[in-house]
Amino acid sequence: MSNFLEKMQQRYTVKQYKPDVKLSQTVLDELKAILQLSPSSINSQPWKFTFVTDKETKTQLAPFSYHNKQRVLDSSCVVVFQVIKDVAAFEQQIKDHLPEGAVNYYYNMIKPSGDEEISRWLVNQVYIALGVLLSACAQMDIGSTPMEGIEPDKYDGILGDDKYRSLFAVALGVQDENDTNHPDRRPKLRLDREKIFQDI
Repeated sequence: MSNFLEKMQQRYTVKQYKPDVKLSQTVLDELKAILQLSPSSINSQPWKFTFVTDKETKTQLAPFSYHNKQRVLDSSCVVVFQVIKDVAAFEQQIKDHLPEGAVNYYYNMIKPSGDEEISRWLVNQVYIALGVLLSACAQMDIGSTPMEGIEPDKYDGILGDDKYRSLFAVALGVQDENDTNHPDRRPKLRLDREKIFQDI
């Protein structure tokens, strides 16, 4: 069995953090480096990742995090995943940073679908980065809580960047040993392999 498989078997969505134990800046910097390497279609990278460790800012975000309020408060860091708002701004970004072949692919294959579909496509890319972060946390033994249950508009107002809009967030930290969601207390529930895999 690979080490990564073992880590994925052990990972779970943390419900209870140790509020007094913080992740080091070295660890957070490594996670940033990993997120920077996230794949995306045509290397589009339409994202921004805001790492929130400031206690006051987390206190402001917490009321707009529904049932995840306490996790936002107790975690060491909250990573907010955001997507670029303006399609025209995104198009300028890829012209500035991507090779001609990738830009041509965008204009020939994606641009004709219209701004609404382009916006959905951009959001899809950010979800790829979410998977990268959660996998990295599993490998590094970092507790994580993915949170779609936030009020994005409220998050945007607090974070103050009108070029990007918030989609979801991930709380990071050291899980409490009494966490009731730990696999030792609540075994993982996953569909049978026969249900989800097909070999052709």
